[in-house]
Amino acid sequence: MATLSVAAILAENARRRPDRTALVEGDLRLTFAQVWQRARAQAGALAALGVRPGDRVALMAPNTAEFPQAYYAVAAAGGVVVPVHLLLSAREVEHVLRDSGATLLLCHPAQAETGGAAARAVGVELVTLGAELERLAADAEPLRSYVTRAADDPAVVFYTSGTTGVPKGAVLSHFNLVMNATVNAFDANDIRPDDVALGALPLFHAFGQTVSMNSTWRAGATLVLLPRFDAARAIELMVKEGVNTFHGVPTMFVALAAAAAGADALPRLRLCVSGGASLPVAVLERFEAAFGARVFEGYGLSETSPTATVNQPWFGTKPGTIGHPLWGVDVEIARAEAEDRVELLPPGELGEVVVRGHNVFSGYLGRPEATAEALVDGWFRTGDLGTKDDEGFLRIVDRKKDVVIRGGYNVYPREVEEVLLRHPSVAQAAVIGLPDELHGEEVCAVVVPAPGATPDAAALTEWSKEHLGRYKYPRRVEFTDALPLGPSMKVLKRELRARYGKTSPETETSQETETS
Repeated sequence: MATLSVAAILAENARRRPDRTALVEGDLRLTFAQVWQRARAQAGALAALGVRPGDRVALMAPNTAEFPQAYYAVAAAGGVVVPVHLLLSAREVEHVLRDSGATLLLCHPAQAETGGAAARAVGVELVTLGAELERLAADAEPLRSYVTRAADDPAVVFYTSGTTGVPKGAVLSHFNLVMNATVNAFDANDIRPDDVALGALPLFHAFGQTVSMNSTWRAGATLVLLPRFDAARAIELMVKEGVNTFHGVPTMFVALAAAAAGADALPRLRLCVSGGASLPVAVLERFEAAFGARVFEGYGLSETSPTATVNQPWFGTKPGTIGHPLWGVDVEIARAEAEDRVELLPPGELGEVVVRGHNVFSGYLGRPEATAEALVDGWFRTGDLGTKDDEGFLRIVDRKKDVVIRGGYNVYPREVEEVLLRHPSVAQAAVIGLPDELHGEEVCAVVVPAPGATPDAAALTEWSKEHLGRYKYPRRVEFTDALPLGPSMKVLKRELRARYGKTSPETETSQETETS
């Protein structure tokens, strides 16, 4: 039986680079030896509390030093980490605790109210990160090393917010996560031991956890944590700490490009990776012009550890695409309508993105039917629509569930958003389908105006009309100060549909336009 542990990522660095700075948060600076020592001491405390190999331990914390220490402590003790999204209500946290069968919740003081209420409701023991866990760690015998696990044993259970229904727990193995971190670090993009990465993505989410934390440490590089993302603060911190690597979602790139103009100095970025949602080409161009740095867009899901594809120097880059599959991973396009089998399509055809390889999860915890729907013929069905060109570059067109069907024609929101974002008075845009008696669905654009701009709805419709087919342009334009974002910084289109689907254009107070 092959054995492996995610904890080896930290343990090996403590052996190879004990004095290298591993973690920076505010004034706190810890070497790899120090982080591993703390993780082993906390693992000893967890063992004393009764955590046994295979037990699930929920972890609720922002991007402070407590998160990586507790994460690696749970892994070292042989436990399974269940990260909890910080924007969940107490009732939603209850669901995660109950569904995962967690025996313990490690909770940051900032989340104590919500976490404590959920833990009490479910009857799960609660330990507060910081003083309480440190006291328990001081009284316990530190583990000499990590508890070894079978490579296919669960390491992390990610609860996917999903576009519908109740969140499901995607089970990732030690093999999934160690391979994804390794391939991200050494094959996808050139990460070096003297790199300094900004950890601004939430670590409770797969993108931040694998790409920012595990991949950075797999390469022996330094992670600088930013507990709450603010573009001006991020620029200041990157300059101060000599950060040369940034991982973010499109909304972060939008904010950084806007903040760059008012900054005293800009960081010298060598590697920028975008994921989590499609990066509009206009945003990529704006950011690259402001920072003089290349952005490598990638793609993945919680169920794929998460990275599945990324633009890689090895193959060249192509803006507007998600690049090529990761080393050892196959990503293809399959017929979307054939749900009981995977029927691969030739280059250029539109279909559902399917993935197979070392990054694909074991299944949804306790949900064999949902697992069987997602894992078909050895492939994971992503629910995303895309194409693959003759050079092997993949492109995401949209979520299967987000496609607007107007009068029998498919409208892909991303295409409309790309056009709107080229308008000088538009900062952000999200396109949704709303119920319509005549056409079945109508195209609605929800727009955040650029600072100082007061765009006109009719003018934006006319602009779109010039650049898009007759059935594609938005007949209805709404304005808002901010788009609703989920914990992983993706735009929550279901919330927009709920908000604007309830109001008819006639009763809406914000501007709209209705032209056929």
